[in-house]
Amino acid sequence: MKKAHYFLIFLIINFGGLAVGSWLMDGGSSGDWYNTLNKAPWTPPGWVFGAAWTTIMLCFSWYLAELFHLRVSKFLCALYGFQVLLNVSWNWIFFNQHLMQVGLVTIILLTLVLFYYFITFRNERLKNFKYLLLPYLVWLCIATSLNAYVVFNN
Repeated sequence: MKKAHYFLIFLIINFGGLAVGSWLMDGGSSGDWYNTLNKAPWTPPGWVFGAAWTTIMLCFSWYLAELFHLRVSKFLCALYGFQVLLNVSWNWIFFNQHLMQVGLVTIILLTLVLFYYFITFRNERLKNFKYLLLPYLVWLCIATSLNAYVVFNN
């Protein structure tokens, strides 16, 4: 399959995952429950989340297109499926079910999966493309710290 086809497929899946995750948030950051939490002083304004996720998913889709163009395996498909599941379910776990500690475990697992991608898939043809994961990794580190702050201060 061509890289462009992979890119389009991953754009649809990744942005679709964001849409499902947003739907599962049950009001999310504008809900009463979230607004009454003691949040980290470094919590960004709401508009940053949309801009960040758009950038993240564009870069991640490009990275995945490059990766899957070089190699497709059951393991890689399962790893990607696990990553999508973690990303989407965090919204439901944290915002909808208010399970802050389970959310923290979920986002830590998601971060570990992304670091696994960054460290493991770095052959000669992918070595520069792994940097497309940096926006996602940075955002997950910030998001993990925000989740942890909520866990330890509420």
